[in-house]
Amino acid sequence: MLSKREAYQRCKTQIDKHSKTFSKAFQSLPTANRQAVWAVYAFCRYADDIVDEGANPKEQLLEFEREFQLFLENNQRHVEHKEETAYIWIALEDVFQSFTMRHEPFLDMIQGQQFDLEEQRFPTLAHTETYGYYVAGSVGLMLQPILAPKRSYEEMKDGAVALGVAMQITNILRDIGEDYEIDRLYVPESLLNMHPKAMEAITTKTVNEDFVMVWEQMASRADELYEEALRTIHYYPIYSRFSVKAAAHLYWKILDKVRSNGYNVFNERAYVDQTEKKLILEQIQIEGTQNAIS
Repeated sequence: MLSKREAYQRCKTQIDKHSKTFSKAFQSLPTANRQAVWAVYAFCRYADDIVDEGANPKEQLLEFEREFQLFLENNQRHVEHKEETAYIWIALEDVFQSFTMRHEPFLDMIQGQQFDLEEQRFPTLAHTETYGYYVAGSVGLMLQPILAPKRSYEEMKDGAVALGVAMQITNILRDIGEDYEIDRLYVPESLLNMHPKAMEAITTKTVNEDFVMVWEQMASRADELYEEALRTIHYYPIYSRFSVKAAAHLYWKILDKVRSNGYNVFNERAYVDQTEKKLILEQIQIEGTQNAIS
């Protein structure tokens, strides 16, 4: 059986490989909190990979949910799991023993992944946001007791969910082109009906005025959610406040990168380069120092 240290290291490998933004944002956390973030990320990444790459994703996702239920029933002691996922459960066992974790967000996230196995079209932006809760807002709730362990769930839940949904809308806006290639469209029908030539832009991989208007309406909602999330930043302890703020601003910046690419989400992937990340992190650090002095 893997040691706890080995299990966490495998979780770290996942976040380092697949999300350099989150890896960088959370690297300043204390060791126990940082490792717990790695474990949550590995859980979510595994479920996501089932949907995107699994040979039989529906059955594999159900099996993963069954493994999680088994984990919950035995979370006070190590249990044998299949080798492929053992590292996740060994790491999460330590997380559940170290922090006051809730199991519901984990199950919600799995349910959100199930949405992607069915042909989805969202009538309104509210429906898109509901999907955003299940696949990303739920992750905010998973992380809440790790990042602010002395705060109550009720105090933190709205801000945590808002940040997750804002990030998911950002993902949607960045990935419209590649998602459409695999028959996924998360842009709400109400906006497409309001700006009928936007759908033509998506199908022909070109940018037109209607597409920009739809994109900006969704981006405006993401802006509101980022702002809502950051209004709760003072609830986080000093040691995690920087990480949460960094994750928010590094992701938020992606929207500006799409704009600077001329809204071309079809042939060019927007990303925040290392120089820009460094500047954002330095600015957050300066603001944190100024707030501490004042």
